[in-house]
Formats: sequence, C-alpha cells, structure tokens
Amino acid sequence: MAFVGYLYTSKSAIFLQKNVSRSFVKRQGVCGLKASDNSDNSKLTDALKEADIEARKIREEAERRKQEDEKERMKKQMKIDRLNAIPEDAEAGTVEEFMYKDGVKEILEKLDTDLVGLIPVKSRVREIAALLVVDKLRRNLGLDTSVPSLHMCFTGAPGTGKTTVAMRMGQILQRMGYSRSGHLVVATRDDLVGQYVGHTAPKTKEVIKKAMGGVLLIDEAYYLYNASNDRDYGQESIEILLNVMEENREDIVIVLAGYKDRMDKFFSFIPGMSSRVGNHIEFPNYEPEELLSIAKVMCRDLEYEMSVDAEPIFFEYIKKRMTMPYFSNARTVRNAVDRARMRAAIRLFSKAFDQSSDGMVSKTELMTLEKNDFVSVEELIERGENAIVE
Repeated sequence: MAFVGYLYTSKSAIFLQKNVSRSFVKRQGVCGLKASDNSDNSKLTDALKEADIEARKIREEAERRKQEDEKERMKKQMKIDRLNAIPEDAEAGTVEEFMYKDGVKEILEKLDTDLVGLIPVKSRVREIAALLVVDKLRRNLGLDTSVPSLHMCFTGAPGTGKTTVAMRMGQILQRMGYSRSGHLVVATRDDLVGQYVGHTAPKTKEVIKKAMGGVLLIDEAYYLYNASNDRDYGQESIEILLNVMEENREDIVIVLAGYKDRMDKFFSFIPGMSSRVGNHIEFPNYEPEELLSIAKVMCRDLEYEMSVDAEPIFFEYIKKRMTMPYFSNARTVRNAVDRARMRAAIRLFSKAFDQSSDGMVSKTELMTLEKNDFVSVEELIERGENAIVE
C-alpha cells in the first residue's frame, strides 16, 4: 500500500504541476494582453491629446488673426474718420515758421557761409530739409508720416566739403527731431575692421555705438570691401552696417563717402547697401575763383586779411597747384593759408629783431598776410611737378 500511495502521490504532483504551469501561462498571457492593451490605450490617449492641442492652437491662431484684422480695420476707419473731420482749409502752420522755430533756416544760412559754391550740394540739402519740414506739417494735422530713408552717399574728391555738409545735416536732423543729438562721428576702414578673427565685430559695434543718435560718416567706404579676398574681415563689418542701417534707421544716419567711380563699383558688389541709401549727393571740384574765395573765408575765420597784392599771387598759385599731384581742393587751400601764416610770423619776427626796428608790431601787421607770405608759381615750378608743397 505504501508503494501504491507513493505512485499516486507522484502522479498527482505531476498532474498538479502541469495544471499549475498551464494556469500560469494562461494568466501570463492574459496579463500580457492586458499590458499590450494598456499601452495601446495610452498611445491613443496621447495622440488624442496632441490632436486636441493642435486643434486648439489652430483655433487660437485663427482668433488672433481675426482680432488683428478687426484692429486694422478699426484703425483704418479711425484714420478715415479723422481725415474727414479735418476741415479742407485747416492749417498746420507755415513752412517759414517751422524753418525759423526749429533753427533749420539758421543752419542752412551757416552752410552758405561755410561753403563757397557747391550750388548743387546746397540745393540737395535744402530738398532734404524741405521733406522733413513738410513731414512735420503733416504730423501736426494727424496725417500719416514715416521717417524717410536718410542714409546718404557723398561722392567727390577730397576737400570738397563732404565732412562739413555731414556735420550740418546732423544739426538739421537734430533740430527737426529726427536725431537725438546730431553729432558727427567720422570713421575709416581702420576704425571698423580688425586684424584677426573676432576683432572686427567689436570694433564696428563700438564705432556705431558712439554714432547712435547722430551721423556716422564712413570716408572712403569702398575700402571696406576687398573683391580679391573672400575672407577679408571687411565683409563682417559691412554685414553689421547693413543690419544697423535697416533696424536702427530712426536712430542713426550713415553717410558713405568717397570717389564716385569707386563708390559706384562698391555698390555693384554690395547691392544691399545701395538699396538702403536714399540720398546721393555729388560734390564737384572747386573752380580757381571759388578756391580764392575759400582762402579769404579761412583768413577771415582766423582773423587775418589777405592783402590786395596777395590775391593774384594766390590765384596763380592755386591754378598751377590744381594741375599737380596730391591736390585736395579746400584742404590744399587750408595748407596754403597755414604756410602763409608761418611765413608771416617769420617775417614779423625778423623785422622786430632788425637793428633798424624799434621792435614794435602793429595790429594791422599781425592781421595781414602779404603777397610774399604765399608760395608763388615760380616756387612750385622750381620745386618740381611732383614736389609735395603747399
């Protein structure tokens, strides 16, 4: 009986083990199916949530656009109502009043005093001033106004008054409220472009920072671009300037200056720069008679007088000097006047120490530049055509 019981027990164990294994596998399968179903349900829920979020975003964007369209419509209607409310004979003020009140007329008159000749340049400056005055009159009546492109290009030889005009333009813009301070910052490639990687951007931004609220004059701007070297650091400076000319055009006026043919070539390489410059002003070379007048103005500003005998000497000198290298219009005149002042000082000094002199020097002598104080044509010829002499 014991042996039989053992067999029964073993068979029962095997039977139970098989049943338990089958039950476990079934339960495991059921659990696996349940886990799979839960995962699918979770993914479906996430997808539905994402769809709801996307649909909500679309609805919100549509509502936002609708509100913006409504605001724009109301804005246009308000503008129409405002214009209709303005009487046809309403007066915003007189041009003359604004010219005097803002001091624009005074600056234009000073430009006439400072610069001899340059009629086309002065006319162009007056046109820009007129645009600003009329824009302000429109603003007074509530009409639409927008700051015009005030970036400029000045082309011409050295010494033709580009820096002076840029300074006066800054003052006009400041008086008219288009510029905070109207100060002038003059820069060249050396001030804007660095010598190694990472050096250009800080230099350019520093110069721009100094010019903010005023006028930045970049002399010989074409040197910023080197067509023969794609890796030239000047390209980085140009990109920064382009961005500033577009994004900060209400807070800075950039004036590009240089010879006309080189500036034209520069703009052909950088079309984005040309499209941002709204005012092109060409500065012609001075005539000999104008250069003589400039010399007289310089003498007057320095509290000197050019003697009557000295005028023909200087006139012949400047005509000859215009045909020689390194001629720079008004700069050459300034150097000639400075040289005359030095010669006059030597003349008076020598006279005062002469044994026959009492050592006294009169006011007239201190203020007069005589003919021998100026370099003559004969001296120019003697020194040679290529001599650097003022």
